[in-house]
Amino acid sequence: MIKTDTRSREVDAGLFETKCARLGNGLELAYVHEGVGGYPLVLLHGWPETKRIWWRNIEPLARAGFEVIVPDLRGFGDSGLAPDGFYDQVAVASDVHMLVRDVLGHDRCAGAGGDWGGVVLQELGLRFEGFVERQCIFNTVLPLLKDEYRAAGLEPPPRRERRATADYFVRQGREADVLAGELDSVERRRRYIEQFYGPRLWGVPGSFTRQQIDFMTEPFAADEAKLRASFGLYEVAMGTREPSEVPRFFERNPTPTLALYGPADHVVWPDFAERCEVVFSELIGPFVVPRAGHFLQWERADVLNQGLIYFLRELVAYPITFDRK
Repeated sequence: MIKTDTRSREVDAGLFETKCARLGNGLELAYVHEGVGGYPLVLLHGWPETKRIWWRNIEPLARAGFEVIVPDLRGFGDSGLAPDGFYDQVAVASDVHMLVRDVLGHDRCAGAGGDWGGVVLQELGLRFEGFVERQCIFNTVLPLLKDEYRAAGLEPPPRRERRATADYFVRQGREADVLAGELDSVERRRRYIEQFYGPRLWGVPGSFTRQQIDFMTEPFAADEAKLRASFGLYEVAMGTREPSEVPRFFERNPTPTLALYGPADHVVWPDFAERCEVVFSELIGPFVVPRAGHFLQWERADVLNQGLIYFLRELVAYPITFDRK
């Protein structure tokens, strides 16, 4: 149940009740679950995020008729470390599928995600055919479709080693243990993670206050093991860690998709919108969202919430109203 105390709502870790489920694979998965009885809508966070990045979206979407399901993905936030040691998109998508289908009893859902959450959402729809009826994708990594992109006049992005904004990616993917060893205190971990909400220009400058940055970084700063675990997805991407299975990341995606792009993002490819036109065969957009960057669900929660409400309105059992306040 949503708490009625509105003081410091956006930085209140207990604003929404956190539940925990033990999945069939042994993973302890934490999640927020609001609006029970509505149409299931899964919100998937990225890196360096937890379910907290969706604090501006949960209540408006639950009010609009959605059963909002917001997990901490394996190794993040209040969820447990992976019992099998895997942190790739197939393993994580399988966790989400088990939560929504086996624990909560839904054989269909819609989803929204950016960054790592967008990757997981794309895998979820492809791997479990028909499970994701519609999806909203923003500021994420898109499938590796070299020939298709080139045919559309889009050249491959430069190698990560040559991209100024990708130094973190290379270190987390190739020197994860060394980096984790350097981040050997709460304060050092906090300082490392807070860069991504500030001077690295992933988002619009000033989108996060000091208090909000502390709120977002606290789960990473507080738990050394989970910060190290979160590097696992980068190790898989860099080829230094084996995935659980080969991902469905080399094909176009037929899931009906609303694509949004926050242009104040210095980490996602600047031609993200054009690539979406290649990837998604049933596409609405892509729409460029002013005054948004990598953290679009927080920076322009108003746009994302209203976009989801209207994009998914046919799936909701009762009429939708949108609170513009």
